[in-house]
Amino acid sequence: MSEERAVAALEQSGIEFTLTRDGRVSSLAEAAAARGVAPSAIIKTLVVRRGDDDYLFVLVPGDRTISWPKLRALLGVNRISMPDAAVAKDVTGYERGTITPFGATTAWPVLADATLAGTVSIGAGAHGVAATVQADALTAALGAQVADVTDPQA
Repeated sequence: MSEERAVAALEQSGIEFTLTRDGRVSSLAEAAAARGVAPSAIIKTLVVRRGDDDYLFVLVPGDRTISWPKLRALLGVNRISMPDAAVAKDVTGYERGTITPFGATTAWPVLADATLAGTVSIGAGAHGVAATVQADALTAALGAQVADVTDPQA
């Protein structure tokens, strides 16, 4: 089961986390309230394709969006894209809305936006399941590159 794989990977990482199960939510605000954090502390894990069979995870605060020009410049590429739901599941082992770097079927590189700070909540492999962690511990455990790759959501 996806949740079990993600939780096992979280445990193996050695970081402190609190698991929450809030069921399916219909909005960022609802998810934040259920997890007891601000909307900006909800971390979206997005899968980005750099090339054929070359992906990475981008961790984006809930109130921000990827800045494609910043991301392309950082990666030194002209074209990047987000795979469709079926491809994202094939390359991570998780369906959209549950994707996390923890326990993914391939350990793709992780890029975390520079605004991640304090207590954050990241998905844990199943709808409505999340791990609340400290942002610095999260980025360290994932070996994430931290960079400015987002803009405020309009």
